Amino acid sequence: MFFFMLDTGVWSESRSFNDKGYGPIPSRWKRACENHANDGFTCNKKLIGARYFCDGYIQAGGVVNASKRSPRDYHSHGLHTLSTVGGNFVPGASILGFGNGTAKGGSPSARVAAYKVCWPNLKNPENPTYFDSDILNGFDMAVHDGVDVISVSLGNPQPVDYFQDGISIGAFHTVKKGVVVVCSVCNSSPDAGTVSNFSFY
Repeated sequence: MFFFMLDTGVWSESRSFNDKGYGPIPSRWKRACENHANDGFTCNKKLIGARYFCDGYIQAGGVVNASKRSPRDYHSHGLHTLSTVGGNFVPGASILGFGNGTAKGGSPSARVAAYKVCWPNLKNPENPTYFDSDILNGFDMAVHDGVDVISVSLGNPQPVDYFQDGISIGAFHTVKKGVVVVCSVCNSSPDAGTVSNFSFY
């Protein structure tokens, strides 16, 4: 099973993506591990793919210098969501020494891929932002590369009409290709009426 995440990228050195005990990557996977930043980011037999998409962000005025042209996650949201979905077993995990145990994702034996579509917000760099063109490029490439399930933990601040929502459009065409798409509801809890991902498919 190939799980794929559209998000802020991933930290490839995380123990959640250790590939010890994994066999060869199935030939149906069109492997790509993009990294033009020379930052040490690598893929393996667990983290089988990683790409980044930033053309829309750059067109809107964002800057992605040479040192950041990589799927590496500098925000941590993508690392968190991908390890939640398909992180491998990590013994000895704790939170500041509390809750000691073994951490794992929902499907720890799955192979995973991360495509970075989120970049520093143009007004508030601490918060990530994304553009529909990068989202759609990510969906298209995921289908091309051969994923089974796409997880998207992104959403608009407010609900958007289907025909103006890149996530809804990308998910619709991806589902038509036989790929399962799972989206977070993207709510601004605890406020009421803030769910923005409500596409019926």
